[in-house]
Amino acid sequence: MNIALLADKKYMFTPEEHNDFVWVVVGSPWGLLAVWLILINAVTFCVFGLDKWKAKRKEKKESVRRVPEKNLLLLAAAGGSLGALLAMRVFHHKTLHKAFRFGVPLILALQILIPFGLWLYFAVIR
Repeated sequence: MNIALLADKKYMFTPEEHNDFVWVVVGSPWGLLAVWLILINAVTFCVFGLDKWKAKRKEKKESVRRVPEKNLLLLAAAGGSLGALLAMRVFHHKTLHKAFRFGVPLILALQILIPFGLWLYFAVIR
């Protein structure tokens, strides 16, 4: 193949068919991160909703088991802090607990500031 033709081509894989989209997502760390964040936030939102539903049901039936608070905070720390904040607003759940009222926004702030700080250090300062 001609070297001039190779210089004109982009060396980035872009999807050309429907099945190639999966390869782009799986083959890219940014795609995997995006899929992970979407999934963990959706799961966190649903678990907060489930816990709220169980909290209402527990008033009538004592044997209902709730989701432990540490598991809810762990889901937020695993990347689902945006889903947790949204669920707290939508379901009005855990809004009076200081660990959630201050902890979840703090986790979200750290999840935004730490990668930005790492990027700033490696791309700009260093």
